[in-house]
Amino acid sequence: MSRAARLLDLLQLLRRHRRPLTGLAIAAELGISLRTLYRDIATLQAQGAAIDGAPGLGYQLRDGFLLPPLMFGADELDALVLGCRWVADRADPALAAAARDALAKISAVLPPERRMAVEHSGLLVGPAAPAEQDPEALATLRRAIRAEHRLRIGYRDVHGDTSQRVVWPLALGFFDRVQVLVAWCELRGALRHFRTDRISTVDDLTERYPRRRATLLAEWRAEQGITADGI
Repeated sequence: MSRAARLLDLLQLLRRHRRPLTGLAIAAELGISLRTLYRDIATLQAQGAAIDGAPGLGYQLRDGFLLPPLMFGADELDALVLGCRWVADRADPALAAAARDALAKISAVLPPERRMAVEHSGLLVGPAAPAEQDPEALATLRRAIRAEHRLRIGYRDVHGDTSQRVVWPLALGFFDRVQVLVAWCELRGALRHFRTDRISTVDDLTERYPRRRATLLAEWRAEQGITADGI
């Protein structure tokens, strides 16, 4: 591996983790010595990379630092193409359009041979049964998640009983035929899952809920046994 590629790998590794990483952990993952790691970090810091930390304390890439444009490998392009095609086929219209636009932007800045690999990718997304849910409601859910707004929803449970809930939306889980809203339910006083095809009405109350979404999402991950760095 060239030194330039190793430096980019180091930046990518720091970017993936939200908490400081020890020098030993970084060196082990990159397959380099601690001496080489310290030298590489010093080089990146001298070039303007916002890396905080020191030997014995751990290292972290400061929020807001943007990596320079990267050359995608073949597997990385396959992952991007497949992911964007899946979203374009199964998400609500606004998110589907965003996925197509994102893939077009990525393709536009690639060298010709890489652009051809994207345009003629052999990774396809199979057809799925149409979801029985309101696209505008899904868009409202996504906006409320970003804004950390309380929502009032009409919900029908598995037995067909309906209720009105005020929830704090945290995340949307995308499956082949349905999406699931992860939210704090004020009625139950606990984290709950709501199938979006059973949500009959959605009203954004335009009020921020009292706790941070990141904190609640961390609690949900802990309940589900999901690591913070899991994808």
